[in-house]
Amino acid sequence: MLIGYMRPVQEDSNCQFQKEKLQQQNCEKLFIEEHSSAKKRVRLKSMIKDLNKDDKIIVARLYILADSTRHLVEILDLVQEKGAYLQSLYENIDTSNHEGYQFIDIVKCLLEFQSDVISERTKKGLDDARKRGVNTGRPRKPDENVQRAIEMYQSKKYSLSEIRETTGISKSTLYRYLES
Repeated sequence: MLIGYMRPVQEDSNCQFQKEKLQQQNCEKLFIEEHSSAKKRVRLKSMIKDLNKDDKIIVARLYILADSTRHLVEILDLVQEKGAYLQSLYENIDTSNHEGYQFIDIVKCLLEFQSDVISERTKKGLDDARKRGVNTGRPRKPDENVQRAIEMYQSKKYSLSEIRETTGISKSTLYRYLES
């Protein structure tokens, strides 16, 4: 069965353009979200739940279906588990065409690439900040609170929860200072 999926987007808020494209593909069933929000995609969940083997979901563009690369991978995995397929008209993608690389494998590689790029940029940014003398990470607790927590702990008159309530120093922070 050919199944069309639509949701309102900025340039097609009433889904008219998407509907025309999907009708040209002879979709037998159409799922239309009531809103453009990434949250509460009720029709998408319902559509995927009802998928049968060899069904094909057709969308006008990939971003109508998924909100991120990770979300796209999740959807592709669910569709593949059901033995169904995905077709995106604008990107000219059809997972029922088995020639060459599988689309899901390419997207998973892109997701890993995207994660690696973000991680590398974050590391570079932290390194650059350290070189400029900027302290990174969680701010240090004021020394007087730490010293008071250590004294309370060493007196053996207070429980860890009492120390935390009085000084605001957590158990792990206290132990870290006691080790040094």
